[in-house]
Amino acid sequence: MRILVLGEREVRELLPPDEAVEVMAGALRALAEGSAVLPLRSVLAAPGDRGVLCVMPSFLTHPPSIGLKAFTLFPHAPGSDSPTHPGAVLLFDGESGAALAVLEASSITEIRTAAVSALATRLLARSDAHRLGILGAGTQAAAHLAAIPLVRSISEVRIWDRRPERSAALVQEATARGLGAGAIRAVPTVEDAVREADIICTTTGAPTPILHGASVRPGTHINAVGAAVPGRRELDSVLVARSRLYVDRRTSAEAEADDYRIPLQEGSITSSHIRGELGELLLGRVEGRTQPDEVTLFKSVGIAVEDLAAARYIFTRAVAAGRGTWVDFTADGPSGGSPRA
Repeated sequence: MRILVLGEREVRELLPPDEAVEVMAGALRALAEGSAVLPLRSVLAAPGDRGVLCVMPSFLTHPPSIGLKAFTLFPHAPGSDSPTHPGAVLLFDGESGAALAVLEASSITEIRTAAVSALATRLLARSDAHRLGILGAGTQAAAHLAAIPLVRSISEVRIWDRRPERSAALVQEATARGLGAGAIRAVPTVEDAVREADIICTTTGAPTPILHGASVRPGTHINAVGAAVPGRRELDSVLVARSRLYVDRRTSAEAEADDYRIPLQEGSITSSHIRGELGELLLGRVEGRTQPDEVTLFKSVGIAVEDLAAARYIFTRAVAAGRGTWVDFTADGPSGGSPRA
């Protein structure tokens, strides 16, 4: 048996942001239709508080696919050049169970997260939204800077980070690469980044709120993606309470999203505050924005079906294009025939 190994270069070339948006739409639609199965992510803590291993399995009916993403988070490990969430996606055929591919996970996570935010923006932001504020200047900030202009005509971008040199470096990189759209500049405060924004993306993973209800003007759409595990929170309760809240998956938000769980515990909102999942919006089962002055909020925690759909799409394209490296996975016996894309 042979298995296809696909690294970061192949992932980025075979899953461009515009195509990723449509792949994510298909995955979330399948989830809402009941054509996907996924448990909550499992987290194993390494002894001595070194870090954690996260495992995210899922199944998709069309095309039949089963697999998992496994990644680690060791925040105090040496090596600043290493990915913050190193890992791999394992892809299997959903009918035969045959192993198909191993894919580099960090790039998949980066691309699919921003693509889902772009999808949420397409569904929920005002049609005339054109000013973008980004909080954080890391990997996800850069990915969102590339993805959001795919769905709205962005004329201005303001970026804030706790470390001003990071936001300045992202502006320089974005300008050099032609990333994003419109005038891009770094600003010294959160308020400077969001004061006039029509769309806000929070990408920080902050432990306590950095974005407050009083700072957000009516009609804004927010993609909150940085705080994806319990113990992290980017938004205060006032902001969540005044927003029309949508999620990638209810069960995951209820278990993992403190941006939702803490206002619920405080009594600032009730369990009915979640208006729907993005997949339900795509199917027309729930209502999206109803007024121009509403604040809409997409709270993302990232779910395994997004990684699986991305992996299957990349694998199919890789087989067709002859990309990646085939590895003999078993020492003896026939190869099992041609791979199924």
